[in-house]
Amino acid sequence: MDHPVKLGDFLRSRRARLNPGDVGMEVQRHRRVPGLRREELAQLAGVSVDYYTRLEQGRSKNASPVVLDAIARALQLNETEREHLFDLANPICNPARCGKVLQQDVLPETRVLLDTLERADVPAAVIGLRTDFLAANLMFRALMIGFDTMSPHERNLARYVFLDPRSRELHRDWAIVAADATALLRFAIGRHPRDPRLHELTKELCLHSEDFRRIWDEHHVLERISGVKRYRHPAAGEFTLGYQALTLPGDADQMLLIYTVDPASPSETALRLLAKWARANDSQSQDNGSS
Repeated sequence: MDHPVKLGDFLRSRRARLNPGDVGMEVQRHRRVPGLRREELAQLAGVSVDYYTRLEQGRSKNASPVVLDAIARALQLNETEREHLFDLANPICNPARCGKVLQQDVLPETRVLLDTLERADVPAAVIGLRTDFLAANLMFRALMIGFDTMSPHERNLARYVFLDPRSRELHRDWAIVAADATALLRFAIGRHPRDPRLHELTKELCLHSEDFRRIWDEHHVLERISGVKRYRHPAAGEFTLGYQALTLPGDADQMLLIYTVDPASPSETALRLLAKWARANDSQSQDNGSS
């Protein structure tokens, strides 16, 4: 699917979620379809109906920033959605966006940071633009059930969530995790529309996961960079962790994912138990490797 079509799909999905009453328009009865009509959106954005229609149908290219900003305001887009709109409308030709595979490397300083967080019993990992786990400390590998048995191909957030049944066992709020992973991919494709591996990944997920196909068609883009996740772990039981996703300096397509826990809470006790289990398993693996 080419980029203008993706832009049209995104605009239609955002237009469909707004009703006239949401934007101060008179609500008429017996509307055949939900959401704003094209002419209503064009009126709010201050553009002609013909121009907006051509934009939504992929027949108008290189929309000006002023027009895009007006459409973003009319659609009540948040900052992440607004950035996604601009990416879809005006893709920039950097290596990843021109069909070349962008190689992502984790800086040595970042690996040192992961080790430092590990010593404090803090699970942490670096996630790349294709939701690959580029690096992870021992605590994170212990948290993600089966991580150390995965192949490099399988060490990917989206693949784990949708294609590995252990993910549903681990995440007590799997539907939320699945929606966030899909939104992260959607945002990445907006930034890198010609990255071949991103498209291979989405095709793979569409082929093998009905849940992914359904969520993908909702056209949500990444919004949550912090929140809470509830886990059910075979070694530590049920617990809740907070998380933050921080963009790393030097590469806007790498995120440092850090988990936190409320002090003196049952979840902290569970995290300490997970740390003890992780180190015991790691020591056993090292002993087996040296024997």
